[in-house]
Amino acid sequence: MSEFLARVRAIVVKELRQVFRDPRMRFVLFAVPVVQVVVFTYAATTDVRHVATAVLDRDHSAASRELVARFERSGYFDVVAWPASDQEARALLDAGRVRALLELPPGLERDAAAGRAPAVMFAADGTDANAAALVSGYATRIAAAYVAERAADQAARAGRVRPAAPLTLEARAWYNPNLESRPFYVPGVLVMLITVITLNLTAMAIVREREIGTLEQLLVTPLRPIELILGKTVPFALIGLIDAAIVLVVATWWFEVPLRGSLVLFFAAVATYLATTLAAGLFISTISRTQQQAMMGAFLLAFPAILLSGFMFPLENMPAPIQALTYLNPLRHMMSIMRALFLKAADFGALWPSFAALAALGVVAVAAGVWRFRKTLA
Repeated sequence: MSEFLARVRAIVVKELRQVFRDPRMRFVLFAVPVVQVVVFTYAATTDVRHVATAVLDRDHSAASRELVARFERSGYFDVVAWPASDQEARALLDAGRVRALLELPPGLERDAAAGRAPAVMFAADGTDANAAALVSGYATRIAAAYVAERAADQAARAGRVRPAAPLTLEARAWYNPNLESRPFYVPGVLVMLITVITLNLTAMAIVREREIGTLEQLLVTPLRPIELILGKTVPFALIGLIDAAIVLVVATWWFEVPLRGSLVLFFAAVATYLATTLAAGLFISTISRTQQQAMMGAFLLAFPAILLSGFMFPLENMPAPIQALTYLNPLRHMMSIMRALFLKAADFGALWPSFAALAALGVVAVAAGVWRFRKTLA
C-alpha cells in the first residue's frame, strides 16, 4: 500500500507542477472563476428594474400625477419621456428609447373621485416576451393597488361601509420571498464553472502527454493503470474543490446569496459530482489525438448537458422524451442539490434521491473512463 501511494503521489506532484508551472495557468484556474461567476451572475438575471417608460398624460390632474409617482417610487419604472401625442409615443417605442408606455385617459381624476375604475392603458415592448410579461405584471399590481386605495378612501369619506370581498387570495413565495433571480442562478453558475473547468483539464491530461511524447515513457514505468488514473485525476479533483470553495465565498460575500444548507453536504455533493466530470474528461482524452480535439469534445459534451440541466430553461417545459433524457444528465441532479442547499436549507433526507442518482451516474462514468483508458494503454 505504501508503494501504491508513493507512485500515485509522484504522478500527482508531477501533474500539479506541470499545471502550475505557467503563471498564466494559475490565473486561469483560480482568478478566472471569480471573474466568470461575477460576470455570469450579473448577466444571468430575469429581474426587470428601472424600465425606461414614457407617460402620455391626457388628464393632467393630481390623480394622474399621483399614479405616475407610484410607478416611479416602485423602482421598476423610470419615466424618461412625456410625449404629447400617440404618434410621438409610438415613435419612442419604435426607436427603442423607451420600453413601456403608460397612457392616462382624460377624466381619470373624475372617474376616481366617483369610485369608477379608470381605463388606464399600459403597453410594453414585446420583443422580449419574458421582460414584457414581468413589466406588465408590475404595472397591473401598481394600478390595482392605486384603484383599491382610492375606492377605500372615497368610501370612508362618504361614510359608506364597503362590502366584504367573497374571497381574498394572499400569495406567498417560499424560499425566495422577493422572487429574485440571483439566488436561483448563482448555484447554477457554480455548477457550470466546476463542470467546464474540470472537464477541460482532465480531457487534455492524456492528450498532452501523447502530444509531447511522454505517454510512452509513462507506459514503460512500473506504474499500473489505476495508479496512473488516480495520479491524473486527483490533482484536478483538488482544483475543482478549491474552485468550488472560491465561488462559494464570492456567492455568499459579494452577491449575498447565503448557503442555508450544510457545508458538509455542499462539499460532499461537489466531490460526488467531480467523479462524473473527471471520468468524462478522462474518456474524452482517450478518444482524442490532439488537445484541440479534446477541447472540442469537452465543449460538445458540456453545452447540451448545460442546456438540459434546468439552468436556463425549466425542465417542465421540455417535451416528455427530453425530460426523461435529462435524468441521465449529472448536471440536472447537481443543479437540484445546489439549489436545494442554497435556497431551502435541505438536509440529506430530502436530497438522497439526487445524491443516489449522481453517485450511480458517477460509477457508470468512472467505469467507462477506466475501461477506455485501459484499452488505450493496451
